[in-house]
Amino acid sequence: MVKFSLRRLLSRRQFLTLGISSATALTILSLGQLPALSWLIYPFKDRQSANTNRQFKVVGSKSLRQRAKSKGLIYGAWPHVNSPLFDATAEMKSVFAREFGLVVTGFYWDAIRPSPSTFNFTEIDYFAKFAAENNMLMRGHPLVWTNALPAWIKPTLNRQNVKQILTDHIKMVVGRYAGKMHSWDVVNEAIDIGSRPDNLTKNIWLELLGPDYIKVAFDITARFDSKALLVYNETNLEHNEAQQVAVLKLLTQLKSQGTPVHALGIQSHLSGDRDYRNIPKFKKFLRDIAKLGLKIMITELDVIDKDLPTDIKSRDRLIAGTYEDYLTTVLAEPAVIAIINWGFTDPHTWISGYAPRKDGTDVRPLPFDRDLKPKLAWNAIARAIDLSPKRQPSKKLITNPRNGLTI
Repeated sequence: MVKFSLRRLLSRRQFLTLGISSATALTILSLGQLPALSWLIYPFKDRQSANTNRQFKVVGSKSLRQRAKSKGLIYGAWPHVNSPLFDATAEMKSVFAREFGLVVTGFYWDAIRPSPSTFNFTEIDYFAKFAAENNMLMRGHPLVWTNALPAWIKPTLNRQNVKQILTDHIKMVVGRYAGKMHSWDVVNEAIDIGSRPDNLTKNIWLELLGPDYIKVAFDITARFDSKALLVYNETNLEHNEAQQVAVLKLLTQLKSQGTPVHALGIQSHLSGDRDYRNIPKFKKFLRDIAKLGLKIMITELDVIDKDLPTDIKSRDRLIAGTYEDYLTTVLAEPAVIAIINWGFTDPHTWISGYAPRKDGTDVRPLPFDRDLKPKLAWNAIARAIDLSPKRQPSKKLITNPRNGLTI
């Protein structure tokens, strides 16, 4: 297999026009080595033909939130709009509360800690209140990441103070919301294939704390929130065997060290021109993660449509097929407990900036259109959930008294 490396692409986090951060400077996303030609030139026309007879019909009128709950699953989303816009749009609030049982909130350092001595929780507090009022779970993303760091970090941190500053940060942030959170993305995207012999992403945390920074972050987080699910979140796992091997190795090591890591988050930024039905190595990877005793969360689900046809009906059918094929694959693994969209309505998506269409038409990666009406993607998600096996309640973690979901 021919391989190549796209080590630096624009990051989706830097297109967060949702208001949690005014410092949305362009940064980079390390994707590592990608298996080459097969997915870049995947013949979507064959999939389009295969989807012609798929009607994406659903039974009943239950919301996605209700359908997921009936199967012991959590269905959630990142709103991808700032709180003033969200608060001012009654229909947006209504649709979100009806369809999603979990809301993701952003804890990027550059958004919540503008200086070493100040924190800004205004945006997060708004969505925490919205979640409580609508009987929703809340999820924090991310505590430790290579990117989205404020300008003061580099000149301030050194080997002598870095652990204390990290500890104080997590204590302030996690302690403020302890007992209110379903889960935390404790460490985000720590793998960069080929960057080092251990494949760890080069960043300030690795430079000053060494490879143990990942375990340190989990240990600190567990100290200040003993009830939340602690997650390692990673990208580019569906078709990249090298990434799968590296992540499995990292999680195996963390578990052997007694690290309080409870789940793997799989970002799932899918390509509409790829096949997600026959991916046996990915299925095995999911089983191997489950064998470690970890839960699995689909954390940032959407479908990139930049290479799909201009015709909206054809494109929506391909996008829906991608959703249904992928979710059918992952939900066959009982360890998968949550599906979380990265945004929920087409106009508010990172993909508009990261992967715009060459024909100039609007991207359509999410289950709701610009008028907040459900699309075929909604049907596809509903169908995959309805046909999935029911999850058994976990004996290890807690049950949320607001909605009875065991996490």
